[in-house]
This record gives sequence, C-alpha cells and structure tokens, in this order.
Amino acid sequence: MGYKYMDGILPLWKERGMTSHDCVFKLRKILKTKKVGHTGTLDPEVDGVLPICIGKATKVVEFLTDTDKAYEGEITIGVATTTEDSQGEPIAKTPVDRTLSLAEIDAAMEAMVGESIQVPPMYSAVKVNGKRLYEYARKGLTVERPQRTIQVMHFERISEPVYHAEDETMSWCFRVTCGKGTYVRTLAVDLGAALGYPAYMSSLTRTMSGGFTQTDCLTLQQVAEAMANDVIDENLKPIDSVFASYRQVALDDELWDKVRNGAVLPKVELFEVMDGPVLFTYQSKIVAMYEPHPTKAGYIKPRKMFLS
Repeated sequence: MGYKYMDGILPLWKERGMTSHDCVFKLRKILKTKKVGHTGTLDPEVDGVLPICIGKATKVVEFLTDTDKAYEGEITIGVATTTEDSQGEPIAKTPVDRTLSLAEIDAAMEAMVGESIQVPPMYSAVKVNGKRLYEYARKGLTVERPQRTIQVMHFERISEPVYHAEDETMSWCFRVTCGKGTYVRTLAVDLGAALGYPAYMSSLTRTMSGGFTQTDCLTLQQVAEAMANDVIDENLKPIDSVFASYRQVALDDELWDKVRNGAVLPKVELFEVMDGPVLFTYQSKIVAMYEPHPTKAGYIKPRKMFLS
C-alpha cells in the first residue's frame, strides 16, 4: 500500500515495556506515513502521555518538548539503584528504622518546589563530549555531568506511606508538575537524601505533556483501529493547537513581504512590549514565529518559519 499524507498531533498513551522510538517505528507502519516524530523520550518502564507529531507537525516538535509536564509516581526510600529507578541494581541500603511523620515528608517535598540546580543521572540521554551519559554508564565509566536549572511547580504526596518490613523500605505516591529537562528520578533521589535515606523512583506515569492528558490519548491498538475504520483524522489535533497560549499578530501585505524573506524587524514598529516569542499570521494562517534579537537591541528575528 502507498503512504498516506496526514498532518497533525496524535496524543499517544505509551504503554510500559516500549521505548519512545518503538512507538514511532510502529506508528509509521500503522499510519503508513514516514514523517513521524515524538516529543521527548519516555523511559521504557514509564507509561503515559507521549504527543506524536505527524507530517508538517514535525516542525513543532521543539515547542511541544518545551512545555511543562505532569507525572504521578512512587518513591521508595531505604535503597538506591544505579539507574535511580526500579530497573537498576541496588547500590546503597539504609534500613528505614524510624517512623517519618507526614509533616516531615510534606515539608521536604514542599522545599523542592521552585527553581533549583539538578545533576542529570548517569543513566540518561544527556550528551557529554558527543556521547550519551548512559553509554558511559554501561561501560562502568563516570564523567562530570552538566548541571541544569530546573523548575518544579508542584510536588505533593498523594498516598499514605507504606512500610515494607521484608526489606525495611518505605514507599509513597506523589504528583509533580515540572518544566523542561527535569528528571523525576533524580527528584526522588534528592527527596530521599533530604529525609536522610537512599531512594529511588519505583514507578512513574506521565499524566500531561504538551497540554494533553490521558483523556486526549489513544493507545497503539486504538490508533490501529482508527486507521482500519478510516477515522484517524478525527483523532489528530491541529498543529495550531500547540500555539494556543502564544500571542498572535496578523500581518498586512507589506510586512508579509518582509517576514516571508526572514527579515530582521524593528520591534518598536510592532510592539510596545515583547518579552518572548510571538506568532505572525497571514490570511489566517500561522506563517512565522519571531523573538527578540539576541544581539541587536530593539529588533526581532525569525525563530521558526511555517511558510509551507
């Protein structure tokens, strides 16, 4: 069969046991289209919302990747693992020999809300000297990892702690909303440290990404059924929905002539105040995103063109 042309965003519910790349590979076959991209990897053992960009929507992957994410998961204290999650080997153990009060746990979690510095785990896809950290980790090598600034908007306990007498550990469930680049595994480890124990993230589900939640999502099986019933287009979100929160400005013919050629423009002609990216539309279609020029004060430049 030939390849089908389609454009849009497909909010996928990724099931556990698959990589994000596995999902893209399967979707190319199911959708019979080659232009498919995901919006930031989810580890194989993590399930949840994975927005997939199809056709021209692959141009907006970076904007979906930049959005805030929400997760629900479980932390276990008393043991640490190589990967900071349940897939790793145990590397440290401190029996939980006292009762942690709910106030103590909640205060430690609240203290992690806001901006902070995080060091990504060795088992992660962050690149150092052209290699991903997990490539070093698999060879037993440790390298200096780049610190990054992260933003945690919300971090709360959503279950009573449970004590596991057989291995002297304690677990409870949490909910977190965080900005781009935050490793929830590392949040769990840092929370354990704040409470005086080694820790790891024992389970994780992504509940929101790109503004989409579970109710927006289809599983791979449901995508296949929608294709078989020829209703897949009804399940694709329009590309413009990515930009619902952005400021939009309609261009006249004169400005359109400049923008279509990627011209640098004086800001004062268009805006009194412009702190971040703005979208230009022409004849009701989004044609370009402009942002303040990094070196020319008072000017704006293209960040992304959507002319096609």
